[in-house]
Amino acid sequence: MRDALLALWARPVWLLWLPPAFWAGNLVLGRALGPVFPPVSLAVGRWVVALLVLAPFVWRQAWRERGLLTRHWALIAACGAFGIAGYNALGYLALQTVPAASVAFLNSTLPLMVPLAAVVLGVERITGRALIGIAISFAGVAWIVARGDMASLAALRVDGGELLVLLAVANYAIYSVLLRRKPAAISPLVFLAGTMAAGLVVLMPFWAAELARGARIPTDLASLGAVLYIGVFASLFAFILWNRCVATLGATVTGVSFHLVALFTALLAFIVLGEPVRAFHVAGMVLILLGFFVATRRTAGRAAMPATSSRP
Repeated sequence: MRDALLALWARPVWLLWLPPAFWAGNLVLGRALGPVFPPVSLAVGRWVVALLVLAPFVWRQAWRERGLLTRHWALIAACGAFGIAGYNALGYLALQTVPAASVAFLNSTLPLMVPLAAVVLGVERITGRALIGIAISFAGVAWIVARGDMASLAALRVDGGELLVLLAVANYAIYSVLLRRKPAAISPLVFLAGTMAAGLVVLMPFWAAELARGARIPTDLASLGAVLYIGVFASLFAFILWNRCVATLGATVTGVSFHLVALFTALLAFIVLGEPVRAFHVAGMVLILLGFFVATRRTAGRAAMPATSSRP
């Protein structure tokens, strides 16, 4: 089992499937909890859980690397503000009002925003293959959202909560690009713990304001179980795998896999909620997967080559 996991870790292109699957569960739970769980409180809860689970494994290493953490505090703070605080709080806030079709469509702009952010920040260049894959996958998402009728996309409004979704996605695009600047000397898990802590610091004043307005945190078993899932799988495991893929495959190629969130969300809704799968779902899913494979096929070949190190 250990050898299998190490082999999988050494071929990060095969890890690209997992974060979208975990985030699809987070999306479904976020919608379900929207009416009862305050958005900032949910964001704080998920990262408190993730940090508490991670801390016992990294605190000694973090102490040894405290000098590096202090030296690169600005990068850690930026990653925490954009990827931990901004993306999640804005996303949960938007889920309270944004229709499901708009959420799926707007979240899938991430692979388009990541290359733009990468170019603006001077981190990496966009390959033609990645652009083609992004376009194909985005067409698949649009086909699902349009329910097979592209003319219906004109009915989608981009205002109010929809703008919050776009802002949240822009936050995560910046975070994904900033990850490429992580110093190799800082252990990946230590860096992740640092960004979690920084993100929680950013969230604190907003959480205090939310509670001051009378927000109440539900304590029933279903809500607590949902927070545990989101904290462990959609936060800790998903971010570890996402960071690994960004560090080894690049932000642009990794960003293409975000289209899979829409695919997995549709499958999860079918399994859990019994929502039917129509012909336009199948066609859209085929396009999403085709674009994913187009963008990552050559990367997969490179990933099969022996790596100089198992750590980014």
